[in-house]
Amino acid sequence: MHSPAQPAGKASRGIVTTSIEGRIAEELGVRERQVRAAVELLDGGSTVPFIARYRKEATEMLDDAQLRTLEERLRYLRELEDRRATILESVREQGKLDGELEARIRAADTKARLEDIYLPFKPKRRTKAQIAREAGLEPLADGLLGDPSVEPAAAAAAFVDADRGVADPAAALEGARAILAERFSEDADLIGELRERMWTRGRLAAKVREGKEEAGAKFADYFDFAEPFTELPSHRVLALLRGEKEDVLDLVLDPEPAAERAAEGAPSGYEAAVAHRFGVADRGRPGDAWLRDTVRWAWRTRVLVHLGIDLRLRLRTAAEDEAVRVFAANLRDLLLAAPAGTRATLGLDPGFRTGVKVAVVDATGKVVATDTIHPHVPANRWDESLATLARLAREHSVELVAIGNGTASRETDRLAAELLARHPELKLTKVIVSEAGASVYSASAFASQELPGLDVSLRGAVSIARRLQDPLAELVKIDPRSIGVGQYQHDLSEVKLSRSLDAVVEDCVNGVGVDVNTASAPLLARVSGISAGLAENIVTHRDTHGPFRSRRGLKDVSRLGPKAYEQCAGFLRIRGGDDPLDASSVHPEAYPVVRRMVKRTGGEVAALIGNAGTLRSLRPEEFVDETFGLPTVTDILRELEKPGRDPRPAFRTASFKEGVEKIGDLAPGMVLEGVVTNVAAFGAFVDIGVHQDGLVHVSAMSKTFVKDPRDVVKPGDVVKVKVLDVDVPRKRISLTLRLDDEAAAGGGGGERAQQRRGERQQQRPQKERGGRPQQRRGEGRQAPPPANSAMADALRRAGLT
Repeated sequence: MHSPAQPAGKASRGIVTTSIEGRIAEELGVRERQVRAAVELLDGGSTVPFIARYRKEATEMLDDAQLRTLEERLRYLRELEDRRATILESVREQGKLDGELEARIRAADTKARLEDIYLPFKPKRRTKAQIAREAGLEPLADGLLGDPSVEPAAAAAAFVDADRGVADPAAALEGARAILAERFSEDADLIGELRERMWTRGRLAAKVREGKEEAGAKFADYFDFAEPFTELPSHRVLALLRGEKEDVLDLVLDPEPAAERAAEGAPSGYEAAVAHRFGVADRGRPGDAWLRDTVRWAWRTRVLVHLGIDLRLRLRTAAEDEAVRVFAANLRDLLLAAPAGTRATLGLDPGFRTGVKVAVVDATGKVVATDTIHPHVPANRWDESLATLARLAREHSVELVAIGNGTASRETDRLAAELLARHPELKLTKVIVSEAGASVYSASAFASQELPGLDVSLRGAVSIARRLQDPLAELVKIDPRSIGVGQYQHDLSEVKLSRSLDAVVEDCVNGVGVDVNTASAPLLARVSGISAGLAENIVTHRDTHGPFRSRRGLKDVSRLGPKAYEQCAGFLRIRGGDDPLDASSVHPEAYPVVRRMVKRTGGEVAALIGNAGTLRSLRPEEFVDETFGLPTVTDILRELEKPGRDPRPAFRTASFKEGVEKIGDLAPGMVLEGVVTNVAAFGAFVDIGVHQDGLVHVSAMSKTFVKDPRDVVKPGDVVKVKVLDVDVPRKRISLTLRLDDEAAAGGGGGERAQQRRGERQQQRPQKERGGRPQQRRGEGRQAPPPANSAMADALRRAGLT
């Protein structure tokens, strides 16, 4: 999980390692020794979940969020140090490294600052400035800059040399200008100052390209658009960049607001800053006009271009970071959704022409029956399909019916409702389940291995059934990027996104714990210390020798050495084994502490587990020793009181309103129950059972200001919403969580009307904060991510694509 690097204290890193640890400690607001301990553990091969859970004494209680931040910053700062070393060596080889320059390089605290300093020394293709230097024109440039009282043309005449490519005074002045322009644009302090000025004062503007209005209609909100850099939310930046990529929009990075621009012919504030930096001033001297023109030329052709590239990268990076954060947060909520538990489940993968695929899995997730029914058009074998489902439910003692939320979902939901009505004795419960990523799983190599001989189309029904039983265990079989609960995910850095999502999956899996005797290889591979190959070895050993009876038995697995055992043992559960502690999150290394507790209270380990009265009578500090401190002992007592507790919420379902099955059935003012399918920066999508998700704009989530929609709802939440507006032709549904909001008279207007109403609610608290209203154009009409994602499904069903 961390960048390969030498442990702290190695001579090759020396002071650098210490400075890195000190800087991270300052950023996190913790002691340097805490960071040093965490770095040492990470460098030693420990994972974040292991350190957070079982090394609290070493890190003095750093939690998993702090450790993830520490790990990311450690990676960045070590990359910075590696780059610093490379730059120092490069400048040293050029013979240009003096004490002052070395000090500046060593003091650079960001990659951007480091590259600014290195820019004049960075090997590059022959520039006009280099060619001019080779022609001997640098003294002319220095002379004109140092003494503007000299007449430029007269001074340049002395440098005319046809043999060196300087044909006349004009050519000499052109070369001198190129030298000065390069010097101006490579001044690290100046570039840093202008970059920050442009970031705080500039804006991003967009215009539609001629003739692209119809083809790029999904970007209509950006056809004539401008907003300050500092106020652009991530989803808007990504939408603009995608519009540019698809040749619909032209983007311009405008350095300053129009109202603050200089009068025609006068230098801009940026040009004035360049001139001031190099002592250029208009005092009526012969060289002043030429120098002023050189400053203007340098700003327009070199500095502005350089800043534009930097700020475009900064915008993209900030937008990516926020989009990755949103994706990761939504993925965490989805993975930690309430499991229905070990109950026989009938999975239905809806379809019209190809039929509804049916799969029955038992309480352990094993496939016990499959079928295909054709209740819908064109076959219309409704009664026959009901009979088939009733027979399967009766034969296999089914308790739950999981219905995929794709095409024909509501029609299939109506079929299930009639099944429940005709056969109340079966005591079935039906649930709509997100099928995002099910097709990816169905066609995967693991699905072929896990469900050999089962048709690809039926594997989706199996996945739908299993993800109702245990969302975490099933979704880990799918690349998290294919689950798609993010925004513009395919526009993001693949490395950055994968790293973040993998960390989320790892934290969720280890936070819940894994039954080693039932877990699939993909699930085991997410456990701390277990690689994909090692996971396969565990499954092979389990299949060959039968279920594990104790955690000690894991040591017999091929290639599972002491380090892997240390990292994984506490997160693996063995229920009904030889030692009752193996079913808990107590690490085997801490079993001696429990034995001492048992000795103190008398009786057996099994009698102590779950005995709240006895456990609460024990004083934790009495069991502290040199190895296990108070935090670990406290954790042990808490775990023994409720062993193997699942941190996920209790299972509950949403009830869609009878008779409301399509968008035309909706009317403003209706109060409905629904399930949050996705959360974006501008609001939340809610499935209310009509094929198109409705949008609750961020301004309609609460009576108070909402900065982050996830503070109010999360994917999987069952919520009550009121319909504000319905736009049937455009398939748009506007919803509110504020049930006392007034619906639009007569409907229509869609989410735009909702945003206008909500803006008034949002503006007041935002103005109090000194900011601009959060609701801006384009919130609900972004270009969609690729179709294979839940966000794409939500946008499509909400009619926003």
